[in-house]
Amino acid sequence: MSALVSAVDVTRPRLGRQRYRFSLRRYILPALGIAIITAWCVVMVVAPSFATNPLTDVNVRERLRPPSSQHLFGTDELGRDVFGRVMMGARVTLPVGFIVVVLGGVIGVIYGGVAAYAGHRIEEAMMRIADLVLSFPALILAMAIATALGIGITNAIIAMVIVWWPQYARLSRSLVLTQRQQEYVHAAQAAGCRPMRTLFRHIFPNTLGSLVVLLTLDIGTAIITFAGLSFLGLGVRPPAAEWGSMVAAGRLLIDQWWVSGFPGLAIFTVVVSFNFVGDGIRDWLDPRFQ
Repeated sequence: MSALVSAVDVTRPRLGRQRYRFSLRRYILPALGIAIITAWCVVMVVAPSFATNPLTDVNVRERLRPPSSQHLFGTDELGRDVFGRVMMGARVTLPVGFIVVVLGGVIGVIYGGVAAYAGHRIEEAMMRIADLVLSFPALILAMAIATALGIGITNAIIAMVIVWWPQYARLSRSLVLTQRQQEYVHAAQAAGCRPMRTLFRHIFPNTLGSLVVLLTLDIGTAIITFAGLSFLGLGVRPPAAEWGSMVAAGRLLIDQWWVSGFPGLAIFTVVVSFNFVGDGIRDWLDPRFQ
């Protein structure tokens, strides 16, 4: 008996260390993603301090200078400092990604939840509208709407939100339909809760896990889409600094790789970081990984 107890005592620390190493390996990428996103958020706050010189002024004598101690990321075709413009571009690209995902998510979640709780005919009509929007390629439809509205950040956000909400509506509808069959919903209905109160007070809080994962993963997609619109000239108005428009400005400058390389690297780091965080949240919320 004492031998068995000693064997259990030896095994417990070993299992604890193995579990700790497994958790460390599983969450090291999400932690890295959080660190990178935090760094970019800090850059958003302190970016004006990097703009010691006006970043929109043309300086022909300094055009297309390679990276150096004076210009860490070099200069573009108009002699503007690429490092300062990348830092300032974070103040445009990152907030747009957050705004589009939050607005699209709120609209889509409420729309899908109401459709799931409405009658059959109303649900069918509401979801066919969502399917109609989803039938178009997202970037093409966003381009068409942004072109009709005109160039500008606000118009680009409106175009993207119009394209973004249906996917959240479909997910919200499916989650609400699943939760409606749970016992706590029947108990709330038996207690006299109205349908909308049951939906917002009881059902929505129990669907947040899947929605948060999609929201986190979607921020990177929103940033890429906005950068794509700016690349095509439908985002910011020149000479404002934005990563997509900066990549477009350097697409023909093959030898001067830094003009488009560093803004593209900024987009890459942000999008990959949000994907890491989204995957980590999904693993954390999935009981199969516990």
